[in-house]
Amino acid sequence: MLDVKQCLNDAQEMMEMAIMHLEDEFAHIRAGKANVKLLDDVRVDSYGQKVPLNNVAALTTPDARTIAIRPWDKNMIKPIEKAIIDSPLGIMPSNNGEIIRIAIPPLTEERRRDLVKQSGKSNENGKISIRNARRDALDQLKKAIKDGLPEDAEKDAEDKLQKLHDKYIKKADELFAEKEKEIMTI
Repeated sequence: MLDVKQCLNDAQEMMEMAIMHLEDEFAHIRAGKANVKLLDDVRVDSYGQKVPLNNVAALTTPDARTIAIRPWDKNMIKPIEKAIIDSPLGIMPSNNGEIIRIAIPPLTEERRRDLVKQSGKSNENGKISIRNARRDALDQLKKAIKDGLPEDAEKDAEDKLQKLHDKYIKKADELFAEKEKEIMTI
């Protein structure tokens, strides 16, 4: 017979993972401010292997519009610059022989609206994942009734599941509102 508590825990875990994924996606959306997470997907050719940029250099944000990259090996400056230029970021790095600087240009109004739309799509995908977790748990509960689970226990579990669903949907909407505000702030 189905363990109702385990079913609810599994659903909550799936919803939590959807929120974590949403937070990660929002972190990678450029909001006109310098954020080292923008460089997470940049891979540098280091001694014949493609490695993440943070494995070959220290990444910092000295101010709101600049990312500073200090390679641990001076010979890595050219490969790091090439990796940034080849990345889909569309930003030109500059260097002084020791530090590579990336100036984050201010966003245009049109670009801000596009980023809000992109964030909205990510938010909707996160909410779909949350709904799918609820649906899967509901399916398990319906099957459990056939296996002998009392109907009142199933109804209680459904109520708890709905409350979990509402909590995580609200959290996703709050994250989106926060990201939208960040993007639209000049």
